[in-house]
Amino acid sequence: CAASLVGVGSAGMASSPCGDGNFDCGLQIQTRSVEQTLIPLVSQITTLINHKDKLKKTEKTLRAVQRVGQAVSVAVGRFVVVGEAIAAENEDLKDEMGLACFEARRAGTAIAQLTDVSSLEQCEGDGRSTVFSDRTGMVKAARMLLSSVTKVLVLADCIVIKQIISSRNKVLVTLEQLERVSTFQEFVQIFSQFGNEMVEFAHLTGDRQNDLKDEKKRARMAAARAVLEKCTMMLLTASKTCLRHPDCESARINKEAVFQRMRLALEQVIEIVTDTRSGGEARALPVSIYAGIKDFKVKVEGLRDSLYCVSCEAVAAQLEALMEKTEDFTDSAYTSHEQRETIIQLCQITRQETKQLINTWRHAQSLKAKEATDEMELSILKTCQSVSDLRRELHRVAVGRATELLKLHSDHLVLQALKASGGDGNLEAVADYAGTLNEHKEQLVETCRLLCHISGTEPLEITCIHAEETFRVIGPQIISAAQTLALHPTSKIAKENLDVFCEAWESQLCDIAILLKEINDVFEGRRGKHSANLKTVKAAKLDAEEQTTIAKLGLELCLLTSDVDSEVERWDEQDHEMVRLCQIISSMAYSMYLFTRGEGLLKTTLDLFHQAEVRQHSFSLIGFLIESVRSAIKSNESPGKDGSIYY
Repeated sequence: CAASLVGVGSAGMASSPCGDGNFDCGLQIQTRSVEQTLIPLVSQITTLINHKDKLKKTEKTLRAVQRVGQAVSVAVGRFVVVGEAIAAENEDLKDEMGLACFEARRAGTAIAQLTDVSSLEQCEGDGRSTVFSDRTGMVKAARMLLSSVTKVLVLADCIVIKQIISSRNKVLVTLEQLERVSTFQEFVQIFSQFGNEMVEFAHLTGDRQNDLKDEKKRARMAAARAVLEKCTMMLLTASKTCLRHPDCESARINKEAVFQRMRLALEQVIEIVTDTRSGGEARALPVSIYAGIKDFKVKVEGLRDSLYCVSCEAVAAQLEALMEKTEDFTDSAYTSHEQRETIIQLCQITRQETKQLINTWRHAQSLKAKEATDEMELSILKTCQSVSDLRRELHRVAVGRATELLKLHSDHLVLQALKASGGDGNLEAVADYAGTLNEHKEQLVETCRLLCHISGTEPLEITCIHAEETFRVIGPQIISAAQTLALHPTSKIAKENLDVFCEAWESQLCDIAILLKEINDVFEGRRGKHSANLKTVKAAKLDAEEQTTIAKLGLELCLLTSDVDSEVERWDEQDHEMVRLCQIISSMAYSMYLFTRGEGLLKTTLDLFHQAEVRQHSFSLIGFLIESVRSAIKSNESPGKDGSIYY
C-alpha cells in the first residue's frame, strides 16, 4: 500500500513543489515519488486559485471550474482510502495517518463545495460561498489539502523506510549465524536463506536509490550496494575456505574482513535511508580542490555586485586553504619534478593575483565605491583565470597519473604471480609479490584521492572515495587469500577464493576507467547523467518479480556450484569421467550465475540459452554414467576411469 500510494518505487530527497509562498504545506518533502504524486494536485489547485479576479463567468468557465473541483475531490477520496488502509496495517502510525486522512478528506470536500458552480444562476443567486466569491476560503482549503496529503505521503514513505530497516535487520541476523557456522552442511542451509534475504534487500534499496533526488545520496547508495553485491560472493568463498581449513589464520583474517565490510555497507545504507549517522553527526564530504576553486571564484566574481558581501580576510583565508590542498599533488612521490614545479608556480601566480585583487578592493572600499572599479574588474578577471589555470593543470596531472596506472596494471601480472606462487606453495614468493601489490595499492589509493580533487561533481567525488576504499580493503584481502593458498596449495576452495578477490580488483580497475571517462566528460563540458553511458546494449525491462526470480536462481546456481566443487574435490580419482563432467557443469553453472549479475563471458540471452542446452546435454551424460554404474554394481562389474564398462 505504501508503495502504491507514493507511486512506483520508493522515495528520494526533494524540496517541496508546493513551497512557493502561496501554498506552503508546512512539511519538507523528502521524496521524488511524493513530489511526483503531488504535482497533478498542485496543478489542479493552482488552476482553481490563480483565476483572474474579474474573470467572465460564462457557462463554459463554470463547467471547467466545477470539473476541476470534482476531479480534485474524487482523487482525494481515492487517495484517502489507500491512506486509511495503510493506517489500519501500521498500528504505530495509525493515529497520525488517520488524522492526516481526515484533514485531506475534509479539505477535498470543501474544495468540491466551493467549486460547485454549474450554472450562472446558482453562482450568483443562492448566496453560497464559491471559488469566485470566497478566494480566501479557497486558498485556506488548498493549503489544508496540500499539507494533509503531503503528510500522508511522508508517513507512507516512513513505512517504506521501516521495510528497508527491517530487511537489513534480517540480513544482519543471518550474517551473524553464517559467521558462527562450523559445518559445511549448516553453512549451505543458512547461506541459501541469506541469499533470499539479500535479494529482497537489494530490491528495496535499488528502488530507493533510483528514486533518490539528491545526487550525493544516490551515489553513496550505489557505492554501498556495490560493496554488498561483490561481498556476497566473497563471503561465500571466504567462509568455505575457513570451513575447509579451520586452523588457518590467514583464512580467518580474510573471512573476518569480508563480514566487517558487509556490516559497514549495511550501516551506510541505513544512514542514507534515514538521513542520519550512527553517531548522530551529519556526514560531510572532505572539500575537494574543484569545489574549493568553484566556491572561491563565486566569492571573487560576487564582488562585482557588492564590495561588502565578504571580507578581504575571508577571501585570503579561503585561498590559503585551497593552496594547502594542492600539497596532495606536490607532496606525492609519484608526481614528476616538472609537474611539481608547474603546480607550485601556478599557485604562486594565483596568490599574487589575489593579493593584487585585495589591494584594489580595499582601495575601492576606501573611496566608498558602490561597485567594482575598472582596476578591480581587471584583477577579478586575472584572479579567476589563474585559479582556472591551476585547476586545468591539476586535472592534467591526476588524469595522466590514472591513465598510466591503468595501462601499467592492464596485464594483471602481479595477480597472476600471486596465484601461481600460492598454487606452488611458495610462501616466500607470495610475500615478495604481496609487497609489490601493496605498492600498487598505495599508488591506486593516492590516484583515487587526486581524482576526487578534480572530479567536478559531488557524485563523482563519492565514486572516487568508494574506489579508494575498495583498493585499500581488497589489497590486503588478496594477500591473505594468497597466503592461505600457499599454505594449502592443493585446495581448490582456497584457489577459488583467491580468484574471487583478484576478480574484484580487476573489476575495480575497470570501474576506474569508466570513472576517468566521466571525469573528462565533466571537465570538457559533456556532462551527462552519472554512469548513464555505461550500458552499451539496451536490456529488456523486467518487472520486480522477474528480477527477484532471476537473482534467486543466480544465487542458487552459485551455491550449487560451490557444493559440487566441494564434493568433487573429495574424490580420489580426479581424472574420472564423472568428475570431469561435474567440473564442466559446475563451470557452466557459475558462468550462468555471473550472467544474472551482468558479468562473465555470457553476454546475451542467446549465449545463456546455448549454455543451458550444453548443460542439459552434460546432465544426460551424467545420467547415462550413473545408470552404467548402477548396472555394473548389479552385475559385479566395474566402471572404467573413462566412464566405460569393463569386465
